[in-house]
Amino acid sequence: MSHRAQDGVEEEFGQFAGTSRYIVDEDLQADVNAAIALGRPLLVRGEPGTGKTQLAHAVAEGLGLPMFAWHVKSTTKAMEGLYHYDVVQRLNDSRFSAIDGVDVRDIRQYIKLGVLGRAFRSEGRVVLLIDEIDKADVEFPNDLLRELDEMAFTIPELDETVRARHRPVTIITSNAEKELPDAFLRRCVFHYIRFPDPARIKQIVNAHLPGLEGALIDAAVVRFYGIRRVAGLRKKPSTSELLDWLMVLARAGVRPAEIARKTPFLSVLVKQEKDLELLAGKVIADA
Repeated sequence: MSHRAQDGVEEEFGQFAGTSRYIVDEDLQADVNAAIALGRPLLVRGEPGTGKTQLAHAVAEGLGLPMFAWHVKSTTKAMEGLYHYDVVQRLNDSRFSAIDGVDVRDIRQYIKLGVLGRAFRSEGRVVLLIDEIDKADVEFPNDLLRELDEMAFTIPELDETVRARHRPVTIITSNAEKELPDAFLRRCVFHYIRFPDPARIKQIVNAHLPGLEGALIDAAVVRFYGIRRVAGLRKKPSTSELLDWLMVLARAGVRPAEIARKTPFLSVLVKQEKDLELLAGKVIADA
């Protein structure tokens, strides 16, 4: 697979096919490779615990590339990912420049590149994760349109443009807490990670917890999906919580027959008090 870089040169990319610990279906594999071929970000949505963030780690591992991660918070601004001009440090240095011999006229030493900037300046191709983009202000995606489209940004203090030496393989995750702008969506390849069915969840379990007793996995998976089907749950248990639960069950020596009668260590699966109260009064249908 190749992608035409901004200077017109063809860049060769490997094909992503998942890893030993990250099981992908054909649709997700195809969308990852489509995003790579197009040189566009892959926007991944799905309920918490479906492996959105881990996808970027898996792509990096599968393609043998380093990864740069930008974990977005509610207070994150787009500029933070580009660069930071440390005015305060320059001001402090100016007070003691005669003593320390620091040349505060050299602004460059006070410019610190952010995650996006470091990914652009990387000597080789990298995987860039922008995690939970919908946590930030609604203008955050709009503020990154040019940078993600042109793979470049300007540092006015230096009168300098930073251009990506190699277009990163960009994975953007969203929990759909906010709607993203149409202009931003047009620049992305989109994939919704559906919650895995029992057959695939068993593949995931075997990849992460090899050697676990098959009967224990079968009983736990049946009960797990029975809990997820209970109406009114505020937070359904996720794949990562199933893996934790199975690990606890195995270490505690819980037998498969016990899981069919009750749900040992339920608080490992369910993290909301109201959900625990709801399940306490329910007969969970495993069929």
